[in-house]
Parts: sequence; C-alpha cells; structure tokens
Amino acid sequence: MAESGGKGNLKATITVAMSNYLEAASIVAGAGGLTLWVEYLGLNDSMVGLLGAVSANGFGAAVGALIGGFLVDKYGRKFIYKYDLLVYMLGVLLITFSFNFPMLLLGYIVTGVAVGAAIPAAWTYIAEEAPANERAARVGWGQFAWSVGPAISLFLSVALAPLGLLGSRIIFAQLFVVALITWILQQQINESTIWEEQKQKEAENKAKGKIEKSSLKELFSLKANRKALTLLIGIYFFWNLVAGTMGYFMPYIYETVGGLTAAQANLLQGFLWVLTVLATYFVFIKLGDKVNRKALFGVGAGMGIIAWIILSFGGMGKTELLLFVALWGIAAGFGAQSFYGLWAGELFHTKYRAQAQGFMFFVARVGVGLISLVVPIMITTLGFKIAGVIMIGFLVIHMLIGLVMAPETRGKTLEQIQEERYGKSV
Repeated sequence: MAESGGKGNLKATITVAMSNYLEAASIVAGAGGLTLWVEYLGLNDSMVGLLGAVSANGFGAAVGALIGGFLVDKYGRKFIYKYDLLVYMLGVLLITFSFNFPMLLLGYIVTGVAVGAAIPAAWTYIAEEAPANERAARVGWGQFAWSVGPAISLFLSVALAPLGLLGSRIIFAQLFVVALITWILQQQINESTIWEEQKQKEAENKAKGKIEKSSLKELFSLKANRKALTLLIGIYFFWNLVAGTMGYFMPYIYETVGGLTAAQANLLQGFLWVLTVLATYFVFIKLGDKVNRKALFGVGAGMGIIAWIILSFGGMGKTELLLFVALWGIAAGFGAQSFYGLWAGELFHTKYRAQAQGFMFFVARVGVGLISLVVPIMITTLGFKIAGVIMIGFLVIHMLIGLVMAPETRGKTLEQIQEERYGKSV
C-alpha cells in the first residue's frame, strides 16, 4: 500500500483548500452586507435569522455536506469538483442580482448546499494526500484558506462601503470569478491514492465472494467510530455554535450592540481574521506536527473562553473589543476547526471517511442553523450579556471534551492509525 501523500503535492492541497476559502468568504460576504440588505428589503429579525439559518453557515451547508460525503466516498474525492463550484457560481449570481427577499433567500440556499458538499471532499483529500509527518501542516493550509476568505471579504466591504448595496453585490460577483478560476484548477488534480487503493481492494474482495459490510451501518456500530464521532461532534458542534454565530452575525452585533458603523464593524472583524491567518500559519502549520496536540488545542480553547468573558462582561468599549478580537482571532488559528479537520481525516476508515465528515458537518451546521434563527431575537429580548454567557457555556463544553478525548497521532500514516483503531482484519 502506498504511503499517504503518494501523488499529493502542496499545489493540489491549496487548489482543494480553495473550497474552504469560498465557503468562509461567502458566509462573511453575507455578514458584511447584512445591514444593507436589511435596509434595502426592509427585513425583520425573523428574515435576518432565516437568511443565516439556510446559508453556507447553516442548513444549506448541512444538507450539502450530507450529500457530498456520500458521493465522495462512492465516486471519488475528485468527483465532487466536476460539478460543485458550478452550483456555487449559480448561487452567488442569484445573490449578486437579487432584487427581492425570495431571490436572495434562494441564492443563500444554493450557495450553502454547494459549499457544504465540497467540505468533506476538501478535508478528506488533504488528509489522504499529505505525508505522515506533514499532515497537520497540510490540513492547516485548508484552515489558512478558510481564514483568508473572510479577511478579504471584510476588507472589500470596508473599501466598497461608499457604494452601499452595490458594494455588497460586487463582493459576491468577485466570488463568482474566484470560483470559476478554482473550478478550472480543480479539474487538473489527481484522484486520492488511498481512495483508489481502497476501491481496488473492495473490487478484489467482491470478486472473491467476500461480502462487504454496510459502511453506513458500520460507521455507527463500531466502537472506534462512536468514540471518534463523540470527540469530533463534541468539539466542533459546540465550538461552531459560537464561531458560526460570529461568522454571520458579528458585524451585525458590533453595529446594533456596540454602536459601531458598518465600516468600523467590518474593519474590526477583518483584523480578527488577519490574526487568524497569521496564527494558522505560525502556530498550526509550523507546530501542529511537532508539539503535543492536546496541549495546543487546550491553549486555543482557553483563549477563546477568555475572549468571550471579556466581551460579555467588559462591555464593548475600544479596549474590550481589541482584546476580544486579539484573543479570539489568534485562538481560532489553532482551535477546534483546525483540529476537527485534522482528526476527522485521521480517525475514520477510508471507505467512509468522507461520509463521517459529511454527517458531522451536517450536525454542526444544523446546530448553527437553529441558533441563527434565534440570535437576533435573543439579543433583542434577553440582552447581549445573557447571550454571551450561553456562548461561554458552549466553549467550556467543547474544551472539556477535547482535553479528555484528544488522540495523539503525530507522525503516523493513515494506514497505521487505521490499523491501530480497527485492527488488521478491517
């Protein structure tokens, strides 16, 4: 069996990681122009919540991930890249030219489904094609791309603010252009070596009359899988309830609760994402294959909790906002999402690695979708401090689960990890 990374190279990793760029950029592009759409279309709190719920931040991505995970395991990691970004481009075009709420809503749904479908393929492909001693670094490039997208979208929002809603439309139009270029590049990547070998083995077993167990049933029946699902859903679901709320609603919160202008809110959030980009590179990419991963995860989780304590109880003065942005921005670079991407690629068998990720992403995004429905109403009725306490509770839960259950897999090939977790027979 070939070692992980047989045909992989950094160029292919970055090409695939661009799906992460486009997902995060589309979420934040919607967030950056949210108040403009509210004014233009006269949206109420329920409509604002619905947009966030069905978008790439919520139910749309959840459904896409569930479908994408199945297709990627059945037809190959590369299969999804033939069609996915074509759907994405349709979605961002609908948003770009929206002139009423139903058209805007449909654009959000289509874009959400497309980005959700690509995520299991991206994390799976990157992990499978990475050399064993560089897997965290390669997965880190996926997180790096994820962080660059929002930073660019937010700074564009600031630069184009004088144009009003036209500026928001231009941001979605440039996502169409980036998606088109990415789609062309993704047609040129090779299929995952490990997936090809797994399919060859399954074909040989079928020829010998060996009956393969249902991969979906096995995903939930095996103890190793249940343990991995508990860890990964535990850290990603609860962290993502907070991060997902921030990704879509934070500029809105800065404006409605903190009294910032739209340009100030987007500039502040853009600075946060720049810190995330830097921390991803200098901490996760540089150290993720060299230092104790549980300790690294714990540091990031602790910084995130402190950040939300400051924001919730310190008010939204200039000092508190800068401390919040610095702590959360840095922590997010080597936090739950980075480790989710890494461990989700390592801890499952090749035959259902993408399905597992699709299911977990589905659960996480459904959670974000549900909380998005009530965030604007919750802030209006309960106040931001109570909402902040709820967010802190989610972050504490995710940290405890990670510190108790995090594995140590540094330097091991996916084949070694698979054998340790499932035994040679599987």
